Amino acid sequence: MPKNFVSNKDVTVRMFENDFLEACSKVHPVVPVIIYTPVIIYFLFKTIDIYSISVVNIFTLIIIGIVVWTLTEYTLHRFIFHYKPSSRLGERIHFIFHGVHHDYPSDSRRLVMPPSVSVPLAVLFYFLFLAILGNSFVSPFFVGFLIGYLFYDMTHYAVHHFNIHNRFWLALKKHHMRHHYLDPDKGYGVSSPIWDKIIGTDFPKAKENREQVDPIYK
Repeated sequence: MPKNFVSNKDVTVRMFENDFLEACSKVHPVVPVIIYTPVIIYFLFKTIDIYSISVVNIFTLIIIGIVVWTLTEYTLHRFIFHYKPSSRLGERIHFIFHGVHHDYPSDSRRLVMPPSVSVPLAVLFYFLFLAILGNSFVSPFFVGFLIGYLFYDMTHYAVHHFNIHNRFWLALKKHHMRHHYLDPDKGYGVSSPIWDKIIGTDFPKAKENREQVDPIYK
């Protein structure tokens, strides 16, 4: 399969003529942590102080929230970010949302989700979960969901930008690099390959072609 990247260097391509829109498309990796850590603390405080949910239920709902995030991550990546539009406008939108990352996978300014995208999505998901779970249970669940999201964003930055040696992180890095350099129609999980394994979009177990996935060793 031919490689689907343009540049493997840490370079940023301009996407918008408007300077404000261009600035909004780039984000420092610490920004999601700054934005969502206080939100996580707020909902955790709300869970404990207002609703007085038991420790067991809090822990359970947080874990469920994390698991739901991993499925959400997989679904968004597979069906939204990799949707193949037929119109020129659709292709342009696809490039802005995800195509640019596959063309410039080492661009450190576009490795985490910009707040202009993540904040509206977070609000949308919160009200969806609120309608399903109700006021008391949504808080710890949303804590887990946001923890999962932060883990995803930080993992995505790390696997593209850090020289990783730890076996756990290296396994995540290899999984994601295969998505970029071997087959973009497999390996949609970034923070976890579990749904790829369950749904059947994991990479087949075969002898690794080191030349094809050489960037993951750099």
